[in-house]
Amino acid sequence: MVLVGANGAGKTTLLRSIAGLLHPKTGTVEVFGKPLRSYRRKELAARVAYVPQVDGRSAPFTVEQFVLLGRYPHLRPLSGPTASDLKAVQRALELTGTVHLRDRRLEALSGGEAQKVFIAACLAQEAPCLLLDEPTTFLDYRHQVEILRLLSDLNRSEGVTVIAATHDLGCALQVSQRALALHSGRIVFDGPAEELAREELLQEIYETAFCVVRHPVTRKPVPLPGGGGL
Repeated sequence: MVLVGANGAGKTTLLRSIAGLLHPKTGTVEVFGKPLRSYRRKELAARVAYVPQVDGRSAPFTVEQFVLLGRYPHLRPLSGPTASDLKAVQRALELTGTVHLRDRRLEALSGGEAQKVFIAACLAQEAPCLLLDEPTTFLDYRHQVEILRLLSDLNRSEGVTVIAATHDLGCALQVSQRALALHSGRIVFDGPAEELAREELLQEIYETAFCVVRHPVTRKPVPLPGGGGL
């Protein structure tokens, strides 16, 4: 599912609330039908993985060490990684195409490589729900396509529920099945992604005119801001 809305609409707040990093002052948050407050920290981490927006900071680890941190919910106190932990790390590296980076340090990675490694750490976590905040921001077109294809494959072949907040409507609507749109903290749309691509609805969400055209290959809608002229 893709989560869209203007700056300040509440996308990151919603993701962080689902991940248990924020607690609402009113109302409740349920994860897999269970109130969020009833989860223990490690129990929730086994169900939900969160990839924040990459901001250039990195931890003093190699790629393999960092991905191994994703096994935290499954590790026993005062014990090292087991064979199953190492197997999960290897599988996560293979799924994200980052095996060749395992001995590189995080600070030596490009933006696209780092984003794949962060996703790998979440896959090692083996949580059935993956939350991502702006997963393609600051990436070139090749890495954008690779990340979106990876997320789509994870959803189809691995059964991972993917919820990604993004400003890139064009790419998002090409690969997403469902869309949730926020405006000033309110849900203004929840349904099939293609149905979001309506000019009047997009103007309400982003407070600017839009023109919707069809992709020449996929024939899916592509929203263009400006409404025919800037």
